[in-house]
Amino acid sequence: MSSGSACSRSWSSVIAGSISRRPLAGANRMNTDFSAIPTRHWHRLDDGRVQCDVCPRYCRLHEGQRGLCFVRGRSRNGIELYTYGRSSGFCVDPIEKKPLNHFLPGSSVLSFGTAGCNLACKFCQNWDMSKSREMDTLADAASPTELAATARRLGCASVAFTYNDPTVFMEYAIDVAQACREADVRTVAVTAGYICPRPREEFFAGIDAANVDLKAFTERFYRHVCGAELAPVLDTLVYLKRETRVWLEITTLLIPGENDSDAELDSMTRWIAEELGPDVPLHFSAFHPDWKMTDRPPTPLATLTRARDLAMRNGLHYVYTGNVHDAVGGSTWCPGCGALLIERDWFDLGRWGLAPDGRCAACGLAIPGVFAAQPGQWGGRRLPVSLHRH
Repeated sequence: MSSGSACSRSWSSVIAGSISRRPLAGANRMNTDFSAIPTRHWHRLDDGRVQCDVCPRYCRLHEGQRGLCFVRGRSRNGIELYTYGRSSGFCVDPIEKKPLNHFLPGSSVLSFGTAGCNLACKFCQNWDMSKSREMDTLADAASPTELAATARRLGCASVAFTYNDPTVFMEYAIDVAQACREADVRTVAVTAGYICPRPREEFFAGIDAANVDLKAFTERFYRHVCGAELAPVLDTLVYLKRETRVWLEITTLLIPGENDSDAELDSMTRWIAEELGPDVPLHFSAFHPDWKMTDRPPTPLATLTRARDLAMRNGLHYVYTGNVHDAVGGSTWCPGCGALLIERDWFDLGRWGLAPDGRCAACGLAIPGVFAAQPGQWGGRRLPVSLHRH
């Protein structure tokens, strides 16, 4: 078990809104019919409860209670994980769908998730899995070695923890990452970055690439729309960029009237340029009404284009639009000479302007990322995979 500590330093000088350090606890009664494994990041409180220290919610639990994520709970005087080895489904996707545009472009990735989430985003696109309170959602299963072997058999260059946040099933993800490394398969984390320092270090030690959802750049949005806090996410971004070798990309889903103002986008992209550098790819994705935000309209392409232009004026070199058909905004361009480096039509690649060493073939500028000598040929296919269907 670990001792409790504050998860983040204050970013109050660069973000709007005040940052409260009080715990965001939530608990539900649990059904104990399912198998579980013990976890490490928790500690006992003087009042008899046990506090989970994986994320900044610090859920404080009595015996038989679950945290807000619903998949971690107190049992036998510790915190246990109830979804180890179980999945809501496996699918082979294009890596660009994660989205990752500078990590083995054109390759295929074996994607999977479990159930539960430690955020409460009202606009969640995968709410049927991330908000699930029914273990029947976990209809498939695989051991870490089976997952690594399946990825190799299917020709996947990587395995992605996605659909729901891997923070809540980190023990399973860590073991899968180790098995993948032994099988020469890479791993990708698609995450909100809402995790405390000690588990964060342990989790990302075996990860090769990450796409972090930066939901917005105001405390108001994180509090009222996601039920979380912004500062720990900023800490995770800085940690990944400055202290690890994990390839990092960022995604922000732009919701009309919520996080798409020029002022907020200006603050956010200036912060990225100053704290993370100009070469971290940033994806602006279109919102589609879902779950508890069906009253908002879809994001217009014009909004994504405006955000992309603003970010590039603030010095970011690789800014993309997503969830819309936009060949210009979806393609990679050389910041040195303006040449087209990787042409994208949705998830299909076209013209390839990179030399085998990852440099611009026109001007020789080194392009940041993880590139093979030739692009992958997976295209936009989606292939569901069943391993041990229950």
